[in-house]
Amino acid sequence: MHPMSLTLDFTNLLSSAVGADHGLSEAAIDNQAGRTRRIHAELQARRDSGELGFYDLPGDTRAAAEIRAAAQRVRDHFENFVVLGIGGSALGVIATQTALGHAFHNLLPADRRSGPRLFVPDNPDPELTADLLEVLDPKTTCFNVITKSGSTSETMAHYLAVRDLLARTVGPSKVKDHLVITTDPAKGALRKIAAAEGIPSLPVPPNVGGRFSVLCAVGLFPAAVVGVDIDALLAGAGAMERRCASDDLWSNPAYLHSTAHFLFDRERRKNIAVMMPYASALRDLADWYRQLLAESLGKRLDVEGREVHCGQTPVKALGATDQHSQVQLYVEGPHDKVFTLLATERWRRETPIPPAHPEEDALSFLGGRTLGELLSAEQRATEYALTKAGRPNCRLIFPQIDAEHVGEFYMLFEIATAHGGGLYRVNAFDQPGVEEGKDATYALMGKRGFEAKRAELEAAFAKTKPRRV
Repeated sequence: MHPMSLTLDFTNLLSSAVGADHGLSEAAIDNQAGRTRRIHAELQARRDSGELGFYDLPGDTRAAAEIRAAAQRVRDHFENFVVLGIGGSALGVIATQTALGHAFHNLLPADRRSGPRLFVPDNPDPELTADLLEVLDPKTTCFNVITKSGSTSETMAHYLAVRDLLARTVGPSKVKDHLVITTDPAKGALRKIAAAEGIPSLPVPPNVGGRFSVLCAVGLFPAAVVGVDIDALLAGAGAMERRCASDDLWSNPAYLHSTAHFLFDRERRKNIAVMMPYASALRDLADWYRQLLAESLGKRLDVEGREVHCGQTPVKALGATDQHSQVQLYVEGPHDKVFTLLATERWRRETPIPPAHPEEDALSFLGGRTLGELLSAEQRATEYALTKAGRPNCRLIFPQIDAEHVGEFYMLFEIATAHGGGLYRVNAFDQPGVEEGKDATYALMGKRGFEAKRAELEAAFAKTKPRRV
């Protein structure tokens, strides 16, 4: 392990820290070593066959160069950059910018911003959309439409609204100059539109699923537009991929994290996985992780078609904010949770706490310290309280918050999730539960070919007797 890599401290997951009733013995973890070697071999075979493309994204230098060039064109001509996407087409964009950009990027004057202002309206809420379009000047705005399939209803609805706005404001002939499409390289409605109308586009690799796409054009293009060092992001991801290339459970942080969570779920009935960053910059990484875990491992059927209804429920929290809203439950509520705390060893900027009111005990101990010292102390204190109460927790330590370590984070949890699919024996790369809702939406909105589904829904609604207060 490189001394400046992410470090997983799993001390407080063990029974020696939180007791035999709630912790794991080293022997219990070690019992999964043989299984991990088999899963590792299966994943490697699928990777070698070209099925699992996310592993190889850090080494795709040609794609990175294309992304940088496309991003520079946007940076040269636009003041605002809007990402139209949802789920995996938005969460990584938001998480990367929150982690690596100025906390108030959009409020900085142009000469101090690292790139155009960034907006990600990742919900087809009519009021949110209307408010955003009201404050943007279309003439100085570029819109990045992201959907691999080219058929995501929420994104396509936003695209139609934006297209109409641009046609009315900059003129039909210039609409394409304000759009960049990120979609499948060969198929789908957006690919057809981009080809027919000459709209600039970037490909989503066919073997990379949406929630695993943060390290391809889906996540990298917006990051490059706003000034993130995507080469460092990819370098960090590549370093973690190499670090996790071993099938040794005890030296592979991704496999160790997923194995522990699997065992807590199956053997300790802890089916809630809380991720709690102690840095505002890391808060949206927990949101990205929430989708990755929930969609990948929350499955009704296993790979043999048996009903299993498996998967932990991911919950995000923020330290110290949620010490004042959730930690009471975490420390004294049901023993059904395992915690991953995110911590940084070095703050990029510090805020001193000036001394004043030395006669007041409530203030005097703070004077002369820093906010970073306070937040780090609160992280360690929460860790202590959880451990004392028998609540298993681990700490993922960032030497500092930068592009390289955020890239490591993404790759670590993508590999952990793929490994988790092997442990649960489910397909970690599909989302059949999501598809049912999509089909129902298509039917309700009148999409051609979904007439039977519409009839099914109407029959179901007719049988329902509403009970309201």
